[in-house]
Amino acid sequence: MSRTTRRLAVATAAAATAVLLTAVPAAAHVEVEADKAQALAEDVQLTFTAESESATAGITQLRVILPKGIAPSDVTYKEGPEGWKFATTDDGYTVKGPALKTGGDAEHSVVVRQLPDAKELAFKTLQTYSDGEVDRWIELGESDDGHGHGHGNEAPVLELKAAAPGATTVSPTPSPSESPTPTPTATQSGDDATPQAADTEQEEGGGLSTGAWIGIAAAVLLVAAAVAFAVRRRSASQQ
Repeated sequence: MSRTTRRLAVATAAAATAVLLTAVPAAAHVEVEADKAQALAEDVQLTFTAESESATAGITQLRVILPKGIAPSDVTYKEGPEGWKFATTDDGYTVKGPALKTGGDAEHSVVVRQLPDAKELAFKTLQTYSDGEVDRWIELGESDDGHGHGHGNEAPVLELKAAAPGATTVSPTPSPSESPTPTPTATQSGDDATPQAADTEQEEGGGLSTGAWIGIAAAVLLVAAAVAFAVRRRSASQQ
């Protein structure tokens, strides 16, 4: 009876140990949720929760790489940890600020202009701590290389329902309009001459040139001299 009791005690202890081992919390990760998790939905609020796995430092930054179909310009910041700032990057955005308390999770929300027509969206995330450590939640599909600090861990994925009937893709975010091209200023030569210049040229063309006036004056003087010479000759012959 005593031997049976000991065996039961050992078996019970082994079972309890197994239960405790399986009850260990899962590794830290980043999660994403949406208020409208549906393809082509507009003005969707996404909420990201980044769990801390550091026992010595607080989270200072989250860098999110946007999936295909969502441009950085289509994302606006809604809220996040106190003192944190939002900034877009070439492939996504960052939210960063004063270090959170050690072991504290970082949660922030953004609003997306429209979700793309897809079944799921992966948001690769880099989570930085105040001691320089980085959790890289960038893998697509299950992966665990055992290196710790998120190396090789899955990116947060948002599963989407099918688009609503009649839903369409909205037009892209308008870019700043270009400055209008200045109208060329007309010149005063050839066919581009201004009306005033043309009128002036016409007036000048309708009158006599300076050379012509000089010629006329010389001719008048010559005639006058000839008349005077003829009068003198006639007077001399009559005497």
